[in-house]
Amino acid sequence: MNPSTSFSMPVTPTHLPSDSFDEQSRLERLPNGVYVPMLAFFAPDDEVDIPSTQRHTARLLAAGVSGLVVHGSNGEAVHMSRHERQAVIKAVADAVRHESDHAQVPIIAGCCAQSIRETVELCQESKEAGATHALVLPPGYYAGILNKDIIVDFFHSVASKSPIPLLVYNFPGAANGVDLDSDTILRIAAHPRVVGVKLTCGNTGKLARLVVDIPKVRNGKHDFFVAGGSADFVLQGLVVGAHGTISGFANLAPRACVRIGELFEQGKLAEARDLQHEVARGDWLAIRYGFVGVKAVMPYFHGQGELTCVEPRLPFKSLGQNGDTVQEIQQGMAGVLEIEQRLIAEAAA
Repeated sequence: MNPSTSFSMPVTPTHLPSDSFDEQSRLERLPNGVYVPMLAFFAPDDEVDIPSTQRHTARLLAAGVSGLVVHGSNGEAVHMSRHERQAVIKAVADAVRHESDHAQVPIIAGCCAQSIRETVELCQESKEAGATHALVLPPGYYAGILNKDIIVDFFHSVASKSPIPLLVYNFPGAANGVDLDSDTILRIAAHPRVVGVKLTCGNTGKLARLVVDIPKVRNGKHDFFVAGGSADFVLQGLVVGAHGTISGFANLAPRACVRIGELFEQGKLAEARDLQHEVARGDWLAIRYGFVGVKAVMPYFHGQGELTCVEPRLPFKSLGQNGDTVQEIQQGMAGVLEIEQRLIAEAAA
């Protein structure tokens, strides 16, 4: 049950990324589809694992994803120095360039800090490393004295100063409980250099309101990307107008996540629903155990060559491959693994 697809990739970035996205293309709406918040990989000596990062990039591109997210919540950015963050972005950008058919794939970098100044610095460094867009959390450390006006000003100020456009990242669990309501996101979205939102809050009602109302604050334009932030409601989001999903579970089953969207577009709702049920069942284990659990089953989905990819950075520790937790995750994800393997075989035929 372990597919062993191998990829031949350069093991280190060979040059600084060229800027293949001009200003106008960055401000156009991001392509519909599945975006993957990539895991971070570390070598046994605790250095960033560039070969594994690039191998995984190639695997995701081959699966048909629309974009890549680096340093999201699955990407352990809080465990990395700024130098390491740049190295990972460069590695991903270099791998994207290596895949000529995917040269225009957006690379969205997590640029989350508490001050406007540092957030802009992260955006600048990410752009220099090859990112095309920035994903930004609200500054939740001082949540007790934070108000909506401060939040809106934070995003507008960063957007005006950043060299790359922003997506709002609404994830209360990573922002000290700050949960942006649809009215606040609409105010933020009025800035032309804020071009999307990731709703990890899981609120499909909020998602629906944003889809229908955002053109009203953008001079009638439909240039704002609205996405759910979890694979357990890909179909539900599409039904109310989402443009895609930014889902950590797609590290494991990217083709299954992509297929939900394809079935929806083809009007095959019963098949899409059945697949969403299986993906939601698997994603629940990923949600429960977080990036540590997702890493633990990389070999289960992508072959024993990925055993080096299971280690998180301290203070977190990997789950024992023969332990009860990993067995529980494997059992809960067995159905979606079977589907993923079938889709891989169909693509190869």
